[in-house]
Amino acid sequence: MKPIDFELCLITDRRQVKDEALLPELREALEGGVQAIQLREKDWSDRRIFETGLELRKLTREFGARLFINDRADLAAAVESDGVHLTQSGYSAAEARKIIGDSKYIGVSTHSLEEAARAQEDGADFITFGPVFETPSKRAYGPPVGLDRLSEVTRKIRIPVFAVGGINKENTHAVLDAGAHGIALISGILTATDVRKAAREFISLINERT
Repeated sequence: MKPIDFELCLITDRRQVKDEALLPELREALEGGVQAIQLREKDWSDRRIFETGLELRKLTREFGARLFINDRADLAAAVESDGVHLTQSGYSAAEARKIIGDSKYIGVSTHSLEEAARAQEDGADFITFGPVFETPSKRAYGPPVGLDRLSEVTRKIRIPVFAVGGINKENTHAVLDAGAHGIALISGILTATDVRKAAREFISLINERT
């Protein structure tokens, strides 16, 4: 099992940044301490994901941060990202491994203990689990799972678990206390008036529990 050397992952959503100025906002987030970025723009063309992925690869390397491409192992390999983050509707971690190779990370979005266990069995390096709390971006995945189910998953799953869905500065300690290795979020940072400051505050909250 590969060591997971990040605890704060920022998931992109250009609709939540000013004038869709995604890259400048991501630079500010990295300056604030964000350790990993997941490029997740589901309606983009392959070319746009590839070209933005290349720019993000340069940017994340500048800050020593990880880069993951959402659901596309082929594009993740093409931009030399650190790995791919899979959804439940795409191929499995085992299938993605054939494309991206053994040296890259594979993350999987999960919403139940059964999905988490299957991702682990298929060879995922880490999972996200949620939505833990209510959040508009995750309503399609059902009602919030809550802290008790998060705690159950972190106890029963060996690979690192990242809490996702409605994570904010008020509940970060609660999800970490429930056993989460780290947090993944969108609006908690991208919609902040000061993105750099927001990232720095989340890192500080995480460090208080590690």
